[in-house]
Amino acid sequence: MTCAQAVLSLFLFSPCDNGGGSDEAVRAAVENSARPPADVARDAARKPSEILEFFEIEPGMTVLDVFAGGGYYTEILNQLVGPEGKVFSHNNVAYEGFVGEELSARFANDRLGNVERVTAEANELDFEDGSLDAALMILAYHDFFFGNEQYAWPRVDEQAFLESLCRDLKPGAILGVVDHVANPGGDISEVAFSLHRLDPQKVISDMTDSCFDFAEESDLLRHPEDDHTLPAISPELRGKTDRFVYKFVRR
Repeated sequence: MTCAQAVLSLFLFSPCDNGGGSDEAVRAAVENSARPPADVARDAARKPSEILEFFEIEPGMTVLDVFAGGGYYTEILNQLVGPEGKVFSHNNVAYEGFVGEELSARFANDRLGNVERVTAEANELDFEDGSLDAALMILAYHDFFFGNEQYAWPRVDEQAFLESLCRDLKPGAILGVVDHVANPGGDISEVAFSLHRLDPQKVISDMTDSCFDFAEESDLLRHPEDDHTLPAISPELRGKTDRFVYKFVRR
């Protein structure tokens, strides 16, 4: 049981246990010598140990990695949840086209034994009710909003997605969201497509209007020198964008 679950869920009443075991498991997963060197090189900017500790991901959990991209977090989660847990690594067809070679190498020879690879559009995801302990949307939620025919990327119905996710997550489960900060205003689809950014207030509004309570914010990935006017994928901003880190708990 995580602390957030104990505090915020009406269904859980055990006291929090901060004995440090979970943090040690996260650090061991990040320090796993089997991780690709290219992933390790990104750690300084992405701070995976601190992020996964903040989201309270623990061994034995069943975790959904939404729009997992090349699988940077999927790799770490595979080691972290262990054989008693499971990771669903999700991408849609377009995303798999963008990162195909990276994914093929990552999943070669069944090297991620605790991971199930899921290829589906976001609105097609469907898991057993109450089967997920956590879901992560890391640099992913902005991709819901820019539907583009050229890239065969359909606009996601975020309300329908969140309704489905609410069914799939257990009461007290964690939803972790990390994304590039956009300035308020402007058409959300245009901002998402041209800047790959998202207004943080949109995220809070969507989640709290659904089945989630806002639990906590972290400033781990804030970069105040980023004024949010350049595309997040600009080479000069790689690893240096201003990113919000929000933890929500399923009511």
